[in-house]
Amino acid sequence: MADIPVDNKETPTQNTILVVDDNEQNLELLVAYMDGLDCQIQTARDGVEALEQVQKTPPDLILLDVMMPRMSGFECCRKLKTDPTTRDIPVIMVTALNEMGDIERGVESGTDDFITKPVNRLELVTRVKSLLRVRHLKTELDRTLAYLGDVEETEATE
Repeated sequence: MADIPVDNKETPTQNTILVVDDNEQNLELLVAYMDGLDCQIQTARDGVEALEQVQKTPPDLILLDVMMPRMSGFECCRKLKTDPTTRDIPVIMVTALNEMGDIERGVESGTDDFITKPVNRLELVTRVKSLLRVRHLKTELDRTLAYLGDVEETEATE
């Protein structure tokens, strides 16, 4: 995947993905699947650790397991999506759960997408690329709207 620039300069910046899973084998597998994306990968073992890492270094996307100790993926996602500083970070829940109630609970917590276990590499990479593209476009839109607001304000004061 080509880097998605986060500004109007020609120099691309590397995206950061936070992978959160309490199972070491699942964590290693998801990280390996992301290998060809030319992204920086961060890892966390549960929701509490994920929130701490997000506060230190906000990622461009989060792959979030649902069933974890200390804090579930549902609760972690809810906290991310209710915080104005982190609500725009795309979250993909990775889960073995497939009951309709679990899906509804994920949607209520604010997840942007779901991937069920066992994870299909092509599906995962495709969804990650798509959500990174959406995040980039939203960033550009926000930047453009802020610029237009500044222009209108300048014209109003002249």
